[in-house]
Amino acid sequence: MKIADLITWFEEWANPAWCESWDNCGWQIEPGVLEEEARVLVCLTPTLAVMAEAIALNANLIFAHHPLIFNPPKSLRSGEPLGEMVKLAFTHNIGIYSAHTNFDQVNDGTADVLAQMLHLQAVSPIVPTQSGLGYGRVGMLQAALTLQELLTTIQHQLNPPKLIFSPAANLQQQISRVAVLGGSGAGFISAVVKTNAQAYLTADCKFHQFQESRDQGLILIDAGHYATERPACDRLVQKFQSLNLNWVQLSQEDEDFRQFLP
Repeated sequence: MKIADLITWFEEWANPAWCESWDNCGWQIEPGVLEEEARVLVCLTPTLAVMAEAIALNANLIFAHHPLIFNPPKSLRSGEPLGEMVKLAFTHNIGIYSAHTNFDQVNDGTADVLAQMLHLQAVSPIVPTQSGLGYGRVGMLQAALTLQELLTTIQHQLNPPKLIFSPAANLQQQISRVAVLGGSGAGFISAVVKTNAQAYLTADCKFHQFQESRDQGLILIDAGHYATERPACDRLVQKFQSLNLNWVQLSQEDEDFRQFLP
């Protein structure tokens, strides 16, 4: 499959026009690879380490969740990460494409994959956007779990370096309705409360957002940005494999940019 055909297929599924006004979905760098047979390296974040990996693997497309360019750069300079990414992309003929807030909304996108990993039933978006799609997912567990069991399940499924959750007096509390949203989802707390979810799995939560959540009777669970979004990248690889691409692989150089002392 040519890169142009792959991008057409993807955009029919996750239209880049759906992205938020502050976002930058779609082509980040297109050095003239549209007619080439697709060799795709999928990653969460396009970094110089991922670019080096793409070069070593002879990939011609880095397909990323996070945009390389959020705001128009004022300059591109050698020695600076963005400038080096651009230089290497054109030197080695490697395109960089981003699917961000458009990918967040769709079935099998970032939130939907989390819902599937927790086997949520009767799932619906936390905030609907169009055609039954939207941000986040909320649904019922197959069988009620204690809070301790839910936290253990999340730890096992996502393997985050740290799992942070709201103060809870009783880890034996029964949980049946759960909301999920990969990445920075604390801004959706009020919307989650309206769904009657008892627990909310997301990332990048601040101190007072845990207070806000607790005060509204919602257990906030922060598993980290990387851990909550990386599974959707793996799912994207599987979907690309179903198209019989010549070569597609999940990046092994993707990074969680936070580290914790044991």
